[in-house]
Amino acid sequence: MSAQKLTTSQLEDHLARLDGWIVKDGKLHRELQFDHFQQAFAFMTRLALYAEAQQHHPEWFNVWNRVVIDLTTHDVGGLSDKDVAFAEAVNAALD
Repeated sequence: MSAQKLTTSQLEDHLARLDGWIVKDGKLHRELQFDHFQQAFAFMTRLALYAEAQQHHPEWFNVWNRVVIDLTTHDVGGLSDKDVAFAEAVNAALD
């Protein structure tokens, strides 16, 4: 599936319903904190499987109990529907 770059209006609509996400440096951005490293790493592992299945990989960072996620679609030069889908998967995994 080819990614579709979001318009400003589309991005604003998505952000209104993507709890915890902001745009930072042109990327969808979220910072998460877990009780300990094992929870953080297990969360990343679940999302890594999703990322591979979707062929859309996050920029992310982990230190102990923190996970920082930045999403962008390099193929379209900005944010796309793939980034929104990944953000939705992150939020669903937190429920």
